[in-house]
Amino acid sequence: MNESRQKKSTTFSDDEIDLRELFKVLWAGKWLIVSISSVAAIMTVAVALMLPNMYKAEVLLAPNNQQGNSGLSALATQYGDLASFAGINLDSGSIDKTSLGLEVLKSRKFISEFIVRHNILVPLMAAEDWDASSGELKIDSNVYDLATERWMEDAIATDGASPSLQEAQKKFMEIFSVSQDKQSGFVSIAVEHYSPIIARQWVDWLVDDINFSIMLQDVSEAEQAIAYLNEQIESTSLADLQNVFFKLIEEQTKIVMLAKVSPEYVLRTIDPAVAPEKKSRPSRALICILGTLLGGILGVTVVLIRRYTFRTLEDA
Repeated sequence: MNESRQKKSTTFSDDEIDLRELFKVLWAGKWLIVSISSVAAIMTVAVALMLPNMYKAEVLLAPNNQQGNSGLSALATQYGDLASFAGINLDSGSIDKTSLGLEVLKSRKFISEFIVRHNILVPLMAAEDWDASSGELKIDSNVYDLATERWMEDAIATDGASPSLQEAQKKFMEIFSVSQDKQSGFVSIAVEHYSPIIARQWVDWLVDDINFSIMLQDVSEAEQAIAYLNEQIESTSLADLQNVFFKLIEEQTKIVMLAKVSPEYVLRTIDPAVAPEKKSRPSRALICILGTLLGGILGVTVVLIRRYTFRTLEDA
């Protein structure tokens, strides 16, 4: 029992001695730690000041529930069997236009066409900063020459050719985000860019384009359905079946009319995007604090390595 207590006392004593020695070592190397921390802090501040500001523009949207299939659902209940006899399926179920629109919005095809349609390749791929006083975007001359309107050979593309759409789409996805609240259904679309004006403009274009794209798709499908139904009316002599076709044409015509009079066909704006006045990143204060802390940790590590490496050599 006494031996056990003695061992514990010896252990505690050794720990206390080691801790005191550790503090002595650190105190002896305090100027080295301070020097390394100071250098790290200065370098971190310099890097933080060199980083350009990024601005995020964001729009809040709500699903437009006007475009529904209630008329088709009613027809399916009343004439489903008769329409099936003619080879037409009325019970195909309603399509969630909002989910469809969001998937289209994130697709490679839509983003690539968006880049080409609005001619944003240069501000997307070659921008390096934004001048708040003049409101002009700064273009990296090592990537794109504004005077000759050519892409530099040692940059993204070769032989003066523009970057590929795959490169541009990948770059755009790094600054673009879209999310939907599963409970409320609200949709948020955001774009981050050096220029707050460009960020807001691109968000507005995205909303307009996705609404227009889904509207065109629905109008095209409805018009094709109307043409097909007219053919079926001419090829059948059954009055009840012709009545079903006329009802279907009426519903498809409603879809076309609704689409053409609804600019916000899929998503309607709740809170429009504005040019942000405050940057979204970088957080220079956080960068400086982390850099200084890492410098302090590096300084402590160097002091300990020097102390115990020399001791090991002396003991050897």
